[in-house]
Amino acid sequence: GKVGNDKEFEDKLSWLRQLLEWQRDLRDAREFMDSLKIDLFSDRVYVFTPKGDVVELSAGSVPIDFAYRVHTDVGHRCTGAKINGRIVPLDYQLKTGDIVEILTSKSSGPSRDWLNIVKTSQAKNRIRQWFKKETREENIAKGREALEKEARKNSLGDEDLRLSNLQEAAKKFNLSTVDDLYIALTDGVITTLQVVAKLRDIIKRSDEKATPAPLVLPWQDSHKASHGITVEGVENLMVRLSRCCNPLPGDEIVGYITRGRGISVHRIDCPNVLHPHGGNQERIIEVAWNAEGEGIYQARVEAVAIDRPRLAMDIMMAITDTKTIINAVNARATRNGLATVDLKVEIRSPDHLDYIMNKIRKVKDVLEVKRVTPT
Repeated sequence: GKVGNDKEFEDKLSWLRQLLEWQRDLRDAREFMDSLKIDLFSDRVYVFTPKGDVVELSAGSVPIDFAYRVHTDVGHRCTGAKINGRIVPLDYQLKTGDIVEILTSKSSGPSRDWLNIVKTSQAKNRIRQWFKKETREENIAKGREALEKEARKNSLGDEDLRLSNLQEAAKKFNLSTVDDLYIALTDGVITTLQVVAKLRDIIKRSDEKATPAPLVLPWQDSHKASHGITVEGVENLMVRLSRCCNPLPGDEIVGYITRGRGISVHRIDCPNVLHPHGGNQERIIEVAWNAEGEGIYQARVEAVAIDRPRLAMDIMMAITDTKTIINAVNARATRNGLATVDLKVEIRSPDHLDYIMNKIRKVKDVLEVKRVTPT
């Protein structure tokens, strides 16, 4: 029974410990080890750690078996072994009475060849687990790289690949984790295009929830005569926004009284106001935005990007969902492999402009986006 086996094993260990005591009494330890002939059981070997602890192993075990019996990490990092003070190959078969010291390296890992030389099931299982984990991590890395590459081709940025979006995409494919999603990509169970399509749906729904309603509705074409501007002390006077600086709600503005065309509204830093034609400073009048600030306004946006084919087209496509009217587009190559894309767009509010610019920033290879104002 089990009790009998345990007692038998304890007797063996007691006997081996007694041998060590005898060894200490001998002048020549090597003579003792060479003369000692132990054959307790043909299917087991009993070896010692450098500290004198006894380790039982299957007959035919090698130093790698011993290393994994001591600790899994010792086995994984094993690079060599010393038996009774001498370096031996890793396929050396341990003998009862051997003192085993394992040499390790933090940067080392198991070799697949070890599966052919180890004897114990414990060592084989630990080695297989290590390679299974390593293979899993490699597959995760490959899947992640493939998805990121496909995402860039489809103008999805880092923000689009945030963890919450990837977790939702994994659920769409009945996968538990994002790592499982990457592995499925590597194994060919799903394709990167399928995942990108799911991500686009997720991002679109997220944008619809986060974006104020006016930004996703078609922009109205009704131009108010006042453009949401109040002229101090004057009513029913024609007001127009100057095209030289294209002021937007929120900008500091002034009015300039024109001859026969009412009041022209400029940004306060517009050169045409700072240095008016003919020096007629008396024509400048105070104006202010109404609280509503409703109307259609012209804005100029500039994007700097790495030059490539279809750059301007991709930028225009990026703001298609915003229902924004694009009045003009001009793309030109600049120095150092860069390109500048200028857009003149109709916007309804500063928030609308920010929304458009954020959309453009997500386009592949775009480095900078800004509103162009007079200097």
